[in-house]
Amino acid sequence: MAPSPAPATGRPAGLTYAAGPVHPGTARPGELPEVHDALFCVALPALAVCAEHGQLTGHGLEGVYLAGRRLLSRCVLRVAGREPVPLQGRLAAADRAGFLGVLRTPGDTGPDPGVTVERSRGADGTERITLRSSAGRPLRLPVEVALGTDLADLGAVAAGRCGPELAASVHGTGMRWTADDGRYAIVTAVPPPMDALAAAGVLRWEIELAPGDARTIELRVRGDRTARLAGAPGPGPGAPAQGTGRSGRPGAAAGRQGAPGTAAGRPGGPVPALARPGGQVFAEARAEGDDPRVGRLLRTAVDDLRALLQRDPAQPADVHLAAGVPWRCGPVGAEALWAARMALSLGTRLAFSTLRALARTQLGGPGPEAGRIPGPLRDAGPHLPPRCTGIEATLAFPVLLAEARRWGMPEQELAELLPAAERCLRWLRGAADPSGFVPDPGPAGPWRAETQAHAHRAAVLGADLLEACGRPGAAMWRDWAHTLRRRFREEFWLDDRSGGRPAVARAPDGRPWNQLGGWAAHLLDSGLAGGGRHAPGLLDKARTEQLARLLGTPALDSGWGLRGLGVKEPGHNPFGHRAGAVRVHETAVAVAGLAAAGFEKEATSLLRGLLDAAEAFGFRLPEMYAGGLRTAGGAPVPHPAACRPAAVAAAAGVLVLTTLVGIRPDAPGGTVALQPVRSAPLGAVRLSGLLVAGEPFAVRVSRLGLGMVEEAAEGLQLGG
Repeated sequence: MAPSPAPATGRPAGLTYAAGPVHPGTARPGELPEVHDALFCVALPALAVCAEHGQLTGHGLEGVYLAGRRLLSRCVLRVAGREPVPLQGRLAAADRAGFLGVLRTPGDTGPDPGVTVERSRGADGTERITLRSSAGRPLRLPVEVALGTDLADLGAVAAGRCGPELAASVHGTGMRWTADDGRYAIVTAVPPPMDALAAAGVLRWEIELAPGDARTIELRVRGDRTARLAGAPGPGPGAPAQGTGRSGRPGAAAGRQGAPGTAAGRPGGPVPALARPGGQVFAEARAEGDDPRVGRLLRTAVDDLRALLQRDPAQPADVHLAAGVPWRCGPVGAEALWAARMALSLGTRLAFSTLRALARTQLGGPGPEAGRIPGPLRDAGPHLPPRCTGIEATLAFPVLLAEARRWGMPEQELAELLPAAERCLRWLRGAADPSGFVPDPGPAGPWRAETQAHAHRAAVLGADLLEACGRPGAAMWRDWAHTLRRRFREEFWLDDRSGGRPAVARAPDGRPWNQLGGWAAHLLDSGLAGGGRHAPGLLDKARTEQLARLLGTPALDSGWGLRGLGVKEPGHNPFGHRAGAVRVHETAVAVAGLAAAGFEKEATSLLRGLLDAAEAFGFRLPEMYAGGLRTAGGAPVPHPAACRPAAVAAAAGVLVLTTLVGIRPDAPGGTVALQPVRSAPLGAVRLSGLLVAGEPFAVRVSRLGLGMVEEAAEGLQLGG
């Protein structure tokens, strides 16, 4: 059975909240803490959440986490009895943030501060505090760091019911805290403090600084190594998705199931570079061009993808991407598949391990659910009931495997995964109703256009996969897809005087829901076929042209990306997850689909908007942001609870750049086609360090939109 939906109020199902006042920076019942202005240092299962001032105050989600448990909630620095004046706080890398502050010391006669305070904090909580003197005289400064923790789960922290700080004890060169369940956290300091006050959780030093001198204190945080693995404990396949609100993010009781790093099978530290012997999960890809932002976009995207890697507890050699920090770091699901698919240009290793992890969750037995991949329900906007992410994952499985084969997945890996893909296709055949449509989330419907697009893509690419591997059924699936195309155009396309539009869904009584939104981008995503061609899509040429026109209108193109629901549609909310916010993943899908269909004007507009938004967010794109209209001199408005980094948002950066240069490989056929965006909207672009057919691949596109392969596997020919 599919999981029961969350209530329409948005309050997580089955959760209770502690009574009492809500403190500043904590969530009210039914809410999540605001995280849009926090700095997230990520190397799962480790995570540090910091404000830009650099102090950890214990408010909101601030703290250092390991496998979903907050090891340190408070780390407040004072020098000469005063907190440094914060001047700058920023991410130095995906897993590290830097902070800069200053101090005026007693005896400073002018407005110029004489001491600079530099702090560097990593995802694992390791912190270096450097005091640097510009004073013209020797200084002797008392330094103290006040520490504390509640050892609370992320879910409890998010709900504002994490409890008081634990009592500290002096431990070696630092402090130790122990919870009732035996888990603990330890902070050690180098050099050792001159004094340690357990009752206050304070470490003290006396620092002597000569003119121009600098001194550094290093703090290290560690916890017990009994962190939970993914799904233990937690609901099994088909169990209610308790702890998730309308957008599917963990609520008050979900810290154990969806906290950062809980899907990591190696709880003691971040996932290192993994792969086949001698390789890495991701290629060392680089981008450069007339627009320097392409380099930062790709570099940040790859760094964030690495930071989100988690080990599968059933097979620690396999890794997959967490959906997003801080709310969605639970077991592997549909978003991990989407991200792996969009990042195929970085290699097929992630696709293989993600597919293998999901194959282990596939339902067995002889019943109608056999072959389906379990998954929770997620919000589908103001007009539709929740959708089943398990259905989405089941339909995406054969698609990712087929496209990974085109990018060069080794034959032995393909052979290992093929039976699971066949089981997905058998489930699809049984799940489709007599008309050929696939209901979602259950047999009673509704019938969503987006789900039909996923089903059609699975059938078309599944047929190619079966044929290439010498398996039966390819002809049947091509016939099935042909029938679905015909029926979809008859049942889901709503004609009108302006040219028509697709219906978002059909109700059980046959009534269409006609709200237009970013979901329609999936109708243009037909998938990669042989010879560098795109597979046939659900829509014919005339309907594709009409949809492209609609996606390019101001009602959907906000200037920063594609809105989840058009501004003229009932229920539009610029902050709604599927009700008007810009969803980065769907914007990238639209860019790729529009470019493939030849609608470069509309694709370019969305591409430019997404790149401008990325720059405004420091090139770490959130999963979504407000879909308000872009104005001159404006900036995209963050969503207060959006995950950042998020797997599909980071992978979207990779997809739009590979779309720009138009790489369409067919490694089994020994060819790669280049179909760059002819208008070259960002000028000349060069991508290098990609992987096609398991070997480095580099391509350059000129200002005239002409593509040239500069590096490729031996024997790989330019085709298409």
